[in-house]
Amino acid sequence: MIESEDLAFYERFAMPPPVECPRCRWRHLLAFFAFGRFRKTKSALSGRTIITIISPNVKFPIYDKVEFVGDNWEPLSYGRTYDPSRSFLEQFAELQAAVPHPHQSGIQNVNCDWCDDVWSCRECYLCRSLFECEYVNYGYRIIRCKNAVDLTYCFDTEFSYDCLYCFKCYKVRHSFDARDCIESMFLFDCRNCSNCFMCWNLRNKQYHILNKPYVKEEYFKKLKEFDTRTWSGVEKLKQEFEGILREEAVHRANQNVQVVNSKGNFLAECKNCFNCYFIEQSENARHAFRGFGHKETIDCVGSGFVEKAALSCVDLHVYDSIATSHSSNCRYSSYLDYCEECEYCFGCVGLRKKKHCVLNKQYTEGEYHKLTARIKDNMKKGGEWGRFFPFRMTYSGYNLSLANVFFPETRESVEQLGGFWDESEIVKHEGISGDELPEAIDEVSEDFTAQRIICPKTGLSFNIAPREFAFYKKHSIPLPRHHFDWRTLERFKPLALSVHPQKGICVFCNKEIDHYYSPELGYKKIACVECYQKEIL
Repeated sequence: MIESEDLAFYERFAMPPPVECPRCRWRHLLAFFAFGRFRKTKSALSGRTIITIISPNVKFPIYDKVEFVGDNWEPLSYGRTYDPSRSFLEQFAELQAAVPHPHQSGIQNVNCDWCDDVWSCRECYLCRSLFECEYVNYGYRIIRCKNAVDLTYCFDTEFSYDCLYCFKCYKVRHSFDARDCIESMFLFDCRNCSNCFMCWNLRNKQYHILNKPYVKEEYFKKLKEFDTRTWSGVEKLKQEFEGILREEAVHRANQNVQVVNSKGNFLAECKNCFNCYFIEQSENARHAFRGFGHKETIDCVGSGFVEKAALSCVDLHVYDSIATSHSSNCRYSSYLDYCEECEYCFGCVGLRKKKHCVLNKQYTEGEYHKLTARIKDNMKKGGEWGRFFPFRMTYSGYNLSLANVFFPETRESVEQLGGFWDESEIVKHEGISGDELPEAIDEVSEDFTAQRIICPKTGLSFNIAPREFAFYKKHSIPLPRHHFDWRTLERFKPLALSVHPQKGICVFCNKEIDHYYSPELGYKKIACVECYQKEIL
C-alpha cells in the first residue's frame, strides 16, 4: 500500500510513487552500506598503506582520506558534459567509476585506522559506526562508549563486554536490552539493576540470581557456583539463558521508547514516524531505517541529521535533497556520491565546497537550473527520476553489505538485480584453531597476542590485541574463539530478525497484537505494550 501521506511526500519532492515495496527499497539502499572485511591496500594517489572495507572489486580509485580532502587532485577535472541521448544514471555510474573515493568514512579521530564510519573517537580498533567513543574494540553502532569490547548497538556504556542494545551500563556482560545497570551478567530487559546474574524483566533490583533475591553475602557466595571464568562454562550459561528468554521472559510487542504516533520497532524519542526501524530523535519520517535526527524524510537509511530528504543513504547533515549517498553538509542537490559542503549540485561525485555543478562540471547559476530541468524531464521520460543509484555502483558485494544482514539474497538474485558478489578467496594462514584455545585467560601469558588464531566458523584469521588481552585478564574473561565479524553478526541476529511485522496473541490479555519477533527466535511470552507496562513493574 502507498499511503496518502507517502504520496504527499513524493509530490513535495516531485517524485513518482515507488514501484517497489519499502523492504525492497531498503534492500537497495542498504546495499550501499558496506560491511566488508578490513583489508590493507595502497592509496591510488600516493601509494601510502591504507586500511579499508571498500571492496577490491570496485572500479573507482581509492585515496587515503586525508589525501581525498587535500589539494593534490581536483574533482572537477573529471567533469563531463551531459549527453541527452543516453541514460543519465548510466552517465552518473561512469563518472562514479572514474572519480576517486576516500578509503574511510569519519573525521576527528585519533588512532582509529582499523575502523570505518567512526566520528570523534580515539583509540578504537576494528569498529564500525562509532561516535565519541574511546578505547573500544570490535564495536558496531555505539555512541559514547568507553573501555569496552564486543558491543553492538550500545550507548553510554563502559567497562562492558558482549552486550547488545544496552544503555548507560557499567561493568555489564553478556546482556541484551539492559539500561542503567551496574556490575551484572546475563541480563535481559532489566532497568536500574546492580549485582544481578541471569535475570530478566527486573526493575530497580539488587543482588538477584535467576530473578531470586539474596542478601549481599549470600549473593556473592551463590555466584561462585557459576562458572564464568572458562569458555565452556560461559557457553553453557549462554545456552541456559537463551532457553530462559524463549520460555520465561516476557517480550514487549515492540521496543519503542518515548514515541508519539509512530509505528515500527527500536524507535526512541520519535514523533510521527511511520514504518521506521532503529531510528532515534526523529520527527515526520516515513520508511526510515537505521538513523537519527530525521525530519521530514522518506526512504532513508543510515543517515543522521537529515531534513527534507528522500533516498538518503549514510549521509550526515543533508537538507532538501534527493538520492544522495555518503555525503555531508549538502543541500538543494540530487544524485550525489561522497560529496561534502555542496549545494545546487546534480549527479556529482567527490566534490567539496562546490555550487552549480552537473556531472562534476561547473556551470553558472542560470545554466545549472536550465540544464537540470532538462535532465529531470529526460529522466522522468525514461523512468529514472526518483530512483536510487544502480546496484552496480555499490562499494562492496551485496554479501558484504548491511543489506545482506537484514535481507539475505542468493548470488544469482543479486546478479539479476545488477549487483555483484564478493567471492574473495580466504587466505590460508598457519595458526591455532579457535577450538583449541585454553579454557581460561589465567592459562595464557601476554605473549599470546602474537599468536594467529583461525576461526572455526569462517576460516578467517585473527589475533588478540594487547589492549584487548589486558581487558580480558582484568575481568577474567575467557579468550574469544571466533572472528570478530562473526561475533558481531551473531550478536546482532535478534535485532536483524526484528524488522518484519508478525501477528500474535498477547500472553496476558489474549488479544491479537502486532509484534516484531520472528518465529525463529522461539519466544513464548509476547505481550502487548499495555499489558507489558502493567505486568512488568
